Amino acid sequence: MVVSTIKGKKNDKHKARRDQRREEAKKIAEQQAIVNAANAIANPLALLAPMFRKYDRNSLQVEFECDFAKNWTSEIQEWGFGITKRNMKDLYGKEWKDKEKQEEMLEDTAQYLIAKQEGSPVAFCHFRFDMDYDLAVLYCYEIQLEESVQRKGLGRFMMQLLELMAFQTQMRKVILTVFHDNKAAMSFYKSKLSYSLDETSPSAVDVEWEVNYEILSKPIKSKQSSIAA
Repeated sequence: MVVSTIKGKKNDKHKARRDQRREEAKKIAEQQAIVNAANAIANPLALLAPMFRKYDRNSLQVEFECDFAKNWTSEIQEWGFGITKRNMKDLYGKEWKDKEKQEEMLEDTAQYLIAKQEGSPVAFCHFRFDMDYDLAVLYCYEIQLEESVQRKGLGRFMMQLLELMAFQTQMRKVILTVFHDNKAAMSFYKSKLSYSLDETSPSAVDVEWEVNYEILSKPIKSKQSSIAA
């Protein structure tokens, strides 16, 4: 009887672990399905009300377009890489590689929210719907603005558009990476947009090697909880 009881306890523990693994796998599959559905949307900007498709403040008038990087004209692709190189090469330092950056910016899942002033691009957000540690997230890879449209609230508005798209597509959070040396960007995200250190950021997990960036994130309230509230 004693042996039988011990075996029974072992079987119960084994079943509990198996059920837990199945539940975890189910949750991951559900999150992946959400990401897949988001990536199947041709234009996530169309999910928002028309009022969010333009910006008319602080003597600045722009209209927004959104599409996958591979669908933009070569002229816009070259402009996007050019402004990124001008703004970011020094921060990357020796890690900057033209070819690698170009390839990253044109990967199949890369999408661009672009602000146009009189038909010409003046700012963009490079973002993707992706999985991050088993969660569906909108990952902001870049936000770049021409100097002529900076300090007019446009960058903040564009980040808010990303958050709205994340909400509409049921992402769990918006996540991004900021260099330590980019003090202005760090202050912008934390102070003006309420982003905070993500639990996966290097300083949060105490990595053994030295890194020059932090990962910030902002939780996105689900539609269901919004309705309940």
